Amino acid sequence: RDIPASNLFRNQTMTERGLPRAAYVVGAGLAALLLTGLAVWFSEERVLAAGFLAGVAAAFLILRIVADGVQALARRVRNVPGTSLRMAVGNIHRPGALTPSVVLALGLGLTLLVALALIDTNLRQQIAGNLPERAPNFFFVDIQSDVVDDFAELVETEAGDAGKLVRVPMLRGRIVELNGQNVAEMELPPEGAWVLRGDRGITYAQNVPENSSLSAGEWWAPDHAGEALVSFSAEEAGELGLSIGDTITVNVLGRNITATIANFRQVEWESLAINFVMVFSPNTFAGAPHSWLATLTMPDADFEQEAGILSSVTRAFPAVTSVRVKDAIELVNRVVGQLASAVRAAAAVALIASVLVLAGALAAGNRARVHDAVVLKTLGATRGTLIRTFVTEYAILGFATAVFALLAGGVAAWFVVSQIMTLPWAFRPEIAAMTILAALVCTVGFGLLGTWRVLGQKAAPVLRNL
Repeated sequence: RDIPASNLFRNQTMTERGLPRAAYVVGAGLAALLLTGLAVWFSEERVLAAGFLAGVAAAFLILRIVADGVQALARRVRNVPGTSLRMAVGNIHRPGALTPSVVLALGLGLTLLVALALIDTNLRQQIAGNLPERAPNFFFVDIQSDVVDDFAELVETEAGDAGKLVRVPMLRGRIVELNGQNVAEMELPPEGAWVLRGDRGITYAQNVPENSSLSAGEWWAPDHAGEALVSFSAEEAGELGLSIGDTITVNVLGRNITATIANFRQVEWESLAINFVMVFSPNTFAGAPHSWLATLTMPDADFEQEAGILSSVTRAFPAVTSVRVKDAIELVNRVVGQLASAVRAAAAVALIASVLVLAGALAAGNRARVHDAVVLKTLGATRGTLIRTFVTEYAILGFATAVFALLAGGVAAWFVVSQIMTLPWAFRPEIAAMTILAALVCTVGFGLLGTWRVLGQKAAPVLRNL
């Protein structure tokens, strides 16, 4: 409607810039709002759907700002050496440039892939890399008090000097009150509420347990005989809003036992060693019946040696539950691998959609490219010069998009791994290299495919319509 008839006769329908009429803008906005509302309304998780759509909108806004920043930076570049590089930089910021289309098309898909790849790599490294080096070979559960010494003697004999057996008493208890208030009536943050759900494994000890260290307060004396005291994990205590001197009531074997928090501990949960949220002073459960939990660590043990120990324990103590840690880790690895494959498949769909959008954007800009190529060839530019110009332009756009994807995806992955999963974080340079390579292949490859026909366009038919 708004294209002049003279432009139609000259085959110039892409020269008009700016927004359409207000009626069209309002109509498009209403259609977008309707589509968004329907998507949220028919979703089973409406809050999640609304958050996802808001995140997508924010991502596209940020990518548009990035594209404008790249164009502004290119506009400020002066005295560029070389004809091809100078024309490439000019193409980035000129009116009708492909910069917004390329950044919007590839930016979100590459950012998603970077974030997922870094999360997956860090998670696998934590499970398959760090944990097996530090984790015990076996966990032994439900060792009764009347056989614990015989059990220890058998395991230490089978393992030899290379094995380290650690055993601790274990009871089961449920936290029923915090500072005298019923936990069922309290509103607690979800990140710490898991401590209050169901029974928890608890123990008692004279000394600070291995794989933990005091972060606040003081440990009780080995011969402590006063009020019941408890050591609480520092992270979980902070999530529950507990302080030293607060009281905790635990129901153990049908009895409510109240203990005062004497100190907080930093617990290394990732070590897979014996760790408890709550460790009580020994006098708290004096005379109470309980079982024992044990771990066996043999850093240099092979499969045959582990199988022999497992067989001996099973024959001598059939009531003891034996868990080979490597089997559990391999199972977790398989589950994580399946989850990562599913997420990668979804991310691949996003990247394929990005590539298709990029191809469409390049195709839409072909008409302008035809005019530019014909004019430049008429003025003396060779095919080699045009190829170098286009390759340089697409490479700059791909590299700029990859840098943004690395920054945004890296920050997102860091937040998920370190703040949500509370695991050690490490940036992987090979992920960065793969991201930059993928961006360059997509932009340069599809860019050349789209402009190859342009380079062979005859000048006369185009010049007649200028």
